[in-house]
Amino acid sequence: MVNLVIDGQSVEAEEGWTILEAARYYGIDIPTLCYEEGLSSYSACRLCTVEIIRDGRSKLSASCSFPVQEGIEVRTNSRRVREARKIIIELMLASCPNSRTLQCLASRYGVTKMRFRAEDRGCLLCGLCIRMCKEQMQAGAIGFVSRGTDRKVIMPFHMRSEQCRECGACLYICPVCELPCQGPMQPGELCNACLDTVQLEAFPCKD
Repeated sequence: MVNLVIDGQSVEAEEGWTILEAARYYGIDIPTLCYEEGLSSYSACRLCTVEIIRDGRSKLSASCSFPVQEGIEVRTNSRRVREARKIIIELMLASCPNSRTLQCLASRYGVTKMRFRAEDRGCLLCGLCIRMCKEQMQAGAIGFVSRGTDRKVIMPFHMRSEQCRECGACLYICPVCELPCQGPMQPGELCNACLDTVQLEAFPCKD
């Protein structure tokens, strides 16, 4: 067993667990987007960022891929972590402003303004669809191509792959391929309707 401290609580975790797994085991909430139980960790979105302190030194790291270590202290809701998560949510919203999942995350974590120009790219590059297709559906019909701003998810040679069974698993798991935010603002704007309990009942957030 590995001994560590999470949010001031001394806990034990199994060797090989990640910080995210240990936190969830003890009922400590850490938000995620590119992480899905049953799929390999990818650490693309960084929404699960936590503050890790060891030997008096502090750093931010994605909890979904950082293994538990003896004697470390983990802070899941420090000021530094909250500020990092807000920036991450803003950046993701700039890429996919009409995503209901992201709009709900913005309300949940106090993002009330956008500092980046919104340009709907229709994809967060979270890799969920690729991992779902390969690891759960055993198909591997889609993948990433290119790098940087040109990076995207496609089938080989832009043609329908023979490996694709049209099961829809990639669409099911995608945080962008869903009904857009139904709040009162124009498409592409920061909604925050979920901050209003009346709007929350009318347009419930996705769990």
